[in-house]
Amino acid sequence: MSYLFIEYPKCSTCQKAKKWLEEHGVPFTDRHIVEENPTAEELAGWIAQSGLGVRKFFNTSGMLYRSQKLSERLPDMTDEEQIALLATNGMLVKRPLLIGEGKVLVGFSPAKWEEALLG
Repeated sequence: MSYLFIEYPKCSTCQKAKKWLEEHGVPFTDRHIVEENPTAEELAGWIAQSGLGVRKFFNTSGMLYRSQKLSERLPDMTDEEQIALLATNGMLVKRPLLIGEGKVLVGFSPAKWEEALLG
């Protein structure tokens, strides 16, 4: 089974995650999150599949998140509005994302990835 690995190549966490995948022989297809921003439909599906709330998909440490004052704005937005906002710019989305058969991993945690992928 091959996974979809969504990353921002300059992100050090994404680089670590990619190296981890390669070292553990996990097959994946790479996708640049800015050049090919996830659509609202893709995000809605991944969020539902992950079992996490929409807010977990926001890159809360990003400059764009802070400049748009999203910590103040998101509580007044519906899930659909938040997903539409995420779909406007890949830099708003927490990364990396790893999507595969029944799995959506948000961010990189070696221990969580090992449990989810290598079991």
